[in-house]
Amino acid sequence: MHNGKEIMAAADIVRTLDRLACQILEQISDHDSIALVGIQRRGADLAARLCKLLSARTKLPTPCGELDINLYRDDWTTTNATPNINATRIDFSVEGKTIILIDDVLFTGRTIRCALEAILDFGRPRAVKLLVLVDRGHRELPIQADFVGKTVATEHDRQVNVFLLERDGLEQVVIN
Repeated sequence: MHNGKEIMAAADIVRTLDRLACQILEQISDHDSIALVGIQRRGADLAARLCKLLSARTKLPTPCGELDINLYRDDWTTTNATPNINATRIDFSVEGKTIILIDDVLFTGRTIRCALEAILDFGRPRAVKLLVLVDRGHRELPIQADFVGKTVATEHDRQVNVFLLERDGLEQVVIN
């Protein structure tokens, strides 16, 4: 367990992803049009899990991709650090698809703005919906999630950290 206040344990994350998969299928009737794109890093991990859940429920293959938004960020030229580049892998056509963009935490909305710009470089989807595990508020841009695992009121200077088995060896969400 990491320091900080735990707001989601492993069982909560599993149950939340299951609920979110059901909500996706309820809200998007054309299951053939659904494709998931996870924002690197933990958004990509969550997308891979959701792809398995959706494919099992629909008996259809659900396309799943990973998106690195670092080169689309509006602040990387103002920092001393060079961006940490991860993989972008979208090996399906986004044309006409209903893209579910997935991230672990929604905060200011700036990451999502970058992701939208990056997705449009791949083509023109029918629609883009946003799914986040945690929405912590404090938006700086007019962006909101269509699917939210948990909404948490936080102070601006606090941090919400998502830890996933695939990447961190443990499973929980904490506020520091």
